[in-house]
Amino acid sequence: MGESGKEQEMSFWDHLDELRGTIFRSLLAVCLLAVLGFVFKRPLFAAVLAPASEDFFLYRLLGWHFDLELINVEMSAQFFVHLQAAFSAALILACPYVIWELWRFIVPALYKQERKAVGTAFLMATGLFYAGAAVGYVLVLPACVQFFLNYSVSDLITNSITISSYMSMFTSTVLMVGVAFEFPTVIWLLSRLGVLTREQLYKGRRYAVVAVAFIAAIVTPADPLSMVIVAAPLYLLYEIAILLCSKSPEKPEADASAA
Repeated sequence: MGESGKEQEMSFWDHLDELRGTIFRSLLAVCLLAVLGFVFKRPLFAAVLAPASEDFFLYRLLGWHFDLELINVEMSAQFFVHLQAAFSAALILACPYVIWELWRFIVPALYKQERKAVGTAFLMATGLFYAGAAVGYVLVLPACVQFFLNYSVSDLITNSITISSYMSMFTSTVLMVGVAFEFPTVIWLLSRLGVLTREQLYKGRRYAVVAVAFIAAIVTPADPLSMVIVAAPLYLLYEIAILLCSKSPEKPEADASAA
């Protein structure tokens, strides 16, 4: 009996055990990478704090100048910031392995055509996540730092930025922009599974603009520059997804072994 036959014989508890194993291995990978991040503190924070330095290449390229000195006002803040940085880096680095574990879990339940589409979608998701994280780190985060550090409602108020505040912005910006870049993958996968067609996506451009603006507003702070930096590549990826989409829905075909 083929692999599909074995999957048909699996009970609910068997599937639950498989899911539990998938979650356990994924969490274990994240925890192991977080331990490495905790041990190698200096290289980790050299990368994390780079956008907070005036020497960051984007600031030099655009001629932006500011004076940022991160401070700490809580006894245990630096320790927990270290933990947050280690786990954030671990989530980013473990992304391909976690996606591979999810692929292993769901692939037996898919038809042959669905396996090909979902497998390609997982590869796209990995690449786009890293592309989004890079955009968040190189462009969006520095733009946010520049905007908020220079924003003032009164000359009587001096901005003193805590390390906890900076780390929260760093984590949310890099991870959320990475997740936002999964938008085209969802569009492409729905097309390959026959839910959307190229013609429908053409007609839905105006809604896509609204959706992209909404996503950009959620994953970035309120400054217009960072929203544009996120929204522009997202809409470009939407147009690329249209080109990759099928003109008509494709119906999945069952595996011969599943018959």
